[in-house]
Amino acid sequence: MDGWSEDEFKNNDLMAPCGLYCGTCGVYIATRDKNKKFQSVMGKLYGTKPEETECLGCMQEDPPKKMYCSCAVCGIRDCVKSKGFYSCHQCDEWPCKMISEFGLSTGRRVMKRTIPIWREKVAEHGDEKGSSEWARSECERYHCSSCGKPLFRGAQRCRACNKPVGEELDGTYVV
Repeated sequence: MDGWSEDEFKNNDLMAPCGLYCGTCGVYIATRDKNKKFQSVMGKLYGTKPEETECLGCMQEDPPKKMYCSCAVCGIRDCVKSKGFYSCHQCDEWPCKMISEFGLSTGRRVMKRTIPIWREKVAEHGDEKGSSEWARSECERYHCSSCGKPLFRGAQRCRACNKPVGEELDGTYVV
């Protein structure tokens, strides 16, 4: 699939437990592609210096190689780990207060959309294949409906053809 590899769909480091699949995150994509310009754009969006705007997935083993500052202190990630889970889709308390009060409205919308899909994929295929299929479905979603080029979660316009895409993906991005 244009934009992502089979290895990325299977990479547990990218399986953000909250449902915000790291493979579609602009910070991850900028890091993976070594795209300094995009890294700077993402840093401005999130209020971090470009050199601090790097991540290789929030579920990396400790110590992580590169983890974005907000991901490193994520309460959702800590909660999942403390319960012995790898994702919120395994928790009977979902959606909890951490999800419903998540600081980014786009993130809340995505989490509430993705966790039920993750549950369905795991029920159909089992944990490993189901999680990979969930990751694939997230990447399939993030393509421009006009030109077909890959997008990132939270994109408001396609970087290739400039089409507005925010509303058809995740809604208007609000910090």
